[in-house]
Amino acid sequence: MIVVITGVMAAGKSTVAQRLAERLPRSAHVRGDVFRRMIVSGRAELGTDLAAEAVDQLWLRYRLAAGTADAYADAGFTTIVQDVILGPDLPRFLDLLRTRPVHVVVLAPDPATVERRERERAKSGYGEWTVADLDRSLRSETPRIGQWIDTSGQTPDETVDAILAALPDRK
Repeated sequence: MIVVITGVMAAGKSTVAQRLAERLPRSAHVRGDVFRRMIVSGRAELGTDLAAEAVDQLWLRYRLAAGTADAYADAGFTTIVQDVILGPDLPRFLDLLRTRPVHVVVLAPDPATVERRERERAKSGYGEWTVADLDRSLRSETPRIGQWIDTSGQTPDETVDAILAALPDRK
């Protein structure tokens, strides 16, 4: 099985994905952003202008994440893929995955919670984007696929509990 965890930056994807993986008996955590960081020279950052090269590199990252997730699943691991995959990109990303079943989890805390989390964390992910921009994309452009969780008032462990309760057969 593959579990795809998505949401805006600072939604809690990394923490929740890692804790979910730690609670499963045989699992792998595929962090999509790792593939972006592997580009040493010539990396095009994805800004609000959606430059062609940046979009191409985003889809390279998605293809690498999907292929890696399938490879781990083929080896018998429950694989958790975590990345920012919003709007019409979400169903397109799911089409890249060969493994079934796929369980989609969309972390959707309210914008005020995301802004607070962004201020409190060491890294800054927003750059040209605003929390409101990405939240709007999440809520108005992302298809209602899978399990949507408002994590505003939840701890990461409570979110993991909700995911585990909704997973199909985990054998």
